Amino acid sequence: MADFDIEYKQGWHDNTKPYENFGYGLTEDIVRKISARKQEPAWMLQKRLKGLELFLEKPMIRWGDSQLLNALDFDTIQYYVNPIKKAGRSWEDVPENIKNSFERLGIPEAERKYFAGVGAQYDSEVVYHGLRQELQDKGVIFLSMDEGLKQYPDRVKQYFGKIIPPHDNKFAALNTAVWSGGSFVYVPKDVQLNDFPLQAYFRINAKNAGQFERTLIIAEPGSKVHYIEGCTAPVYSENALHSAVVELIAKKDSHLRYTTVQNWSNDVYNLVTKRAHAYEGALVEWVDGNIGSKLTMKYPSVYLLGKGARGEVLSVAYAGNGQHQDTGAKMIHLAPNTSSRIIAKSISKGTGKTTYRGLVRVERSADNVKSSVQCDALLLNDYSQSDTFPIMEIDNENAQISHEATVGKIGDDELFYVQTRGIPENEALSLLVNGFFEPFSKQLPMDYAIELNRLIEHEMKGAIG
Repeated sequence: MADFDIEYKQGWHDNTKPYENFGYGLTEDIVRKISARKQEPAWMLQKRLKGLELFLEKPMIRWGDSQLLNALDFDTIQYYVNPIKKAGRSWEDVPENIKNSFERLGIPEAERKYFAGVGAQYDSEVVYHGLRQELQDKGVIFLSMDEGLKQYPDRVKQYFGKIIPPHDNKFAALNTAVWSGGSFVYVPKDVQLNDFPLQAYFRINAKNAGQFERTLIIAEPGSKVHYIEGCTAPVYSENALHSAVVELIAKKDSHLRYTTVQNWSNDVYNLVTKRAHAYEGALVEWVDGNIGSKLTMKYPSVYLLGKGARGEVLSVAYAGNGQHQDTGAKMIHLAPNTSSRIIAKSISKGTGKTTYRGLVRVERSADNVKSSVQCDALLLNDYSQSDTFPIMEIDNENAQISHEATVGKIGDDELFYVQTRGIPENEALSLLVNGFFEPFSKQLPMDYAIELNRLIEHEMKGAIG
């Protein structure tokens, strides 16, 4: 099982020089080199160049944490860092130094024990991908995005950038220009991966590196799939950038769950765009955990396009000293009898700051919509901060919409009660925080939940005061 806290507990990371990189800063020449390196079709190069054009044209985001955003220097980022000559077809093919890093994180043990398939990305490239044979026999596809483009170019072209076009925002344009790695998942009609999810693990290892994975998941009618991603980075003094794009297509009566557990180091900017289209009777669930990073800006969204479609987001965020977790969700109701639910929980410690930023929109044609939003924030001291910015745009009078928000602190009485059971103060605080995050942790596979609890225990050390 992936140990998301290992770089903090053991202080290890690999400083091996990358096999290949294209230097710092972003130019047309670098974009062309990335495309040529991957031997892409001409239409993908044109998409990349259009993404670069839009990225250079668009100003920096003017809302959010402008101080941190304006401190991000795009010229100091490496936009392509390749640690390998080619991806391993078996685990033994992976270079020893990289294999050692992932084995410390429980890969490939996780593949054998817990998951239907595992992918591992190190900086810009996927170094390993594996899928159980019985699922391959059923027509399930689980590849890196690069390999998916090579093997299924027509299918990738059909969906790539259709849900999140490059003009959507500055960072979607950036990802379109320099994307590398990520996952391509296709689940055929009525095939259900009930017992074992797919897992992808992303690690930024090089200094000043950017990671720009691109993930596309297509769930055909009646199918079911659970995809889990975990993310970490070692601690450096320089800034790193993670700017992913995730596009989900949930067709009629399918069920697609996307779970994220991210524990970036506090020098990482985590600026991603994640969006799903849910058709008639489909259910899309985002289970989103954000711990670490200097700045996270992430708002998973579901466009409810078909009658009876459902969308759910369960989001938790933890902000420690000097960190800002700006997270939330969007639910766009475009069809009748659709429903959505957003549950967002956040904790701020020290000088940390959390922000909930959400949107529920109901179009005029969407009759009988039901939507609920619940935001709960917990402050651990007098210096931490929390803000809530909910937006409701309701154009149909038949919609049933509810919103509630709470902000609180762990009081002396609660701590004293737990301590009277012989539990030390920091452990008592960890128990209370774990209870606050329980709705999230109980949605995780058991080993993920255990690691999340261990991570929270680590973060709670020194939290009192």
